[in-house]
Amino acid sequence: MQKKYLQTDSIRSRIRLLILSRLFIATFILGIAFFSAVNADNGLSDVHKSSLFITIISIYLFSVVFYLFSFYFSDVAVNIYFQGIADVIAITAMVYGTGGIHSLYSVFYPLIIIYTVTFLGRRAGLLIATTAALFYGFFAILEYYTLIKPVLLMPFDFYRLEAGYVIARVLTHIISFYFTAFLSIFVVEQEKKTRALLTEKQDAFARLDILHKSIIESLNVGIMTINPEGRIKSFNRAAVEITGYTLSEVENQKLSDIFPDFFDFLQKKRQSEHNSPVLTRFEGVFHTNRGRKLNLGASVSTLRDPQGSIIGDIVIFEDVVEIIKMRDSLEKSRRLIFTGEIAANLAHEIRNPLASIGGSIQLLREDTPHGHVNQKLFDIIMRGKEQLESFLKDFLLLARPAPGICEDVELRKTIVDVIDSLRLVPDWHQPLQLNLNLPEAPVTIHVNKIEIRQVIWNIILNALQAMPAGGNLTVELALLRSNELDSVQIKVSDDGCGIDDGNLRRIFEPFYTTREVGTGLGLAVVNRIIQNWQGTIDMESERGKGTTFTVTLPLYALD
Repeated sequence: MQKKYLQTDSIRSRIRLLILSRLFIATFILGIAFFSAVNADNGLSDVHKSSLFITIISIYLFSVVFYLFSFYFSDVAVNIYFQGIADVIAITAMVYGTGGIHSLYSVFYPLIIIYTVTFLGRRAGLLIATTAALFYGFFAILEYYTLIKPVLLMPFDFYRLEAGYVIARVLTHIISFYFTAFLSIFVVEQEKKTRALLTEKQDAFARLDILHKSIIESLNVGIMTINPEGRIKSFNRAAVEITGYTLSEVENQKLSDIFPDFFDFLQKKRQSEHNSPVLTRFEGVFHTNRGRKLNLGASVSTLRDPQGSIIGDIVIFEDVVEIIKMRDSLEKSRRLIFTGEIAANLAHEIRNPLASIGGSIQLLREDTPHGHVNQKLFDIIMRGKEQLESFLKDFLLLARPAPGICEDVELRKTIVDVIDSLRLVPDWHQPLQLNLNLPEAPVTIHVNKIEIRQVIWNIILNALQAMPAGGNLTVELALLRSNELDSVQIKVSDDGCGIDDGNLRRIFEPFYTTREVGTGLGLAVVNRIIQNWQGTIDMESERGKGTTFTVTLPLYALD
């Protein structure tokens, strides 16, 4: 029970402090003794002086012993008990050597009780109080019955004690001992309760602080707080990832030095507080003092304390590159919807005249002799008609892709068949080095067979057209395993002319092409088909070094 009061390292330090305090008091008493020895006319006997010196020297000796004892003995409670009992004996000896029951040094008994309660609690304090009462009472009885002769300031023959006086002195001291013990117990226990409550509050505050920091650090948006002097005070994990700065680099730095655009926005926000509506959000390019450009959306709010006083500002920002891409994708979808509405009417208006033209040309060709000059004209008209039909087919597929019938398609065989067919087209320029990285095991995907052929055809054809003088064509197929969803990846790479950065964003737009011949619908149709299958298509290109298309499709696409 008593060891619960002990926190080993802290208690040992306090024990050493107790020993040093005892040495200080002993030194103080020793100074008084020397002063008494120097002033010989003060009435102190030589026996009195020698007894006091012996007692003080004894205190020094056992203090050193207990100091060494604290290093080599782990049980601190035993150490305190021994020190308390030794102090009671030493004070009793000091009382004996300085006038007996009349000595003023009995005032040191309560100090022993106080530090015992402080270290070991209620039970130990009452035990030392009882020990002090027994020692002092037993000493007073022995002195009253003249069984011992204390060192006095006067001859012993003239020394007489009244029973009432002795009883009063003993009872007064015993009451003071227990009163000191109970008062110390009350103070110590109240202090322990206060400490426990404070610790509980500190733990609750620490848990709340950890929760607050965890929430702030777990958010995927950057959060930065700024004090009224314009200096950055906090910077969460997302802010570090977005900006590339660490907390140590920006903490206590001026906002205008690190993020000048943020500072300008903050100034505009403060200026707009007097107007309506208040400017709270800004989206655009932010510059850092390192010259880096960040596409961010940022909002600023005033930071207030619980009393409502302004203590700074909080800036919340996020990278809007993906949001911009989503907006572009949404705009493309809107355009496709508009294109679909036009396509429904356009198909009806074009198909019938084309059928009529085709039928009429066939009749005229049959009535025209072979080798006649009109035969060449008929061939030109039929090729134009076929080009229009092909364009119309791609246009309708882009605008309103037919759901078709999904089936299990073996991709390895499909890729080989498409490549064999493409060997016969005019865009297959020699010398061409073909690299096929296909798995030996079959890779089957559940899609529309015609559409997957069209996707592979258009991507490889686009790579061939980028290499008019021949080059290296690489086609890879891989099966990707994931805990969430298995998928397949088709990668087509060429070392052709590549695409400028300015054209990369528009490459999947309908009717956009960098070639003199072409409708610009091939990659747009590919993108639309892949989106319908809930897949993705990514492209990496560098001018003069080539292009890589990466198509990722779920292993089982939706019907």
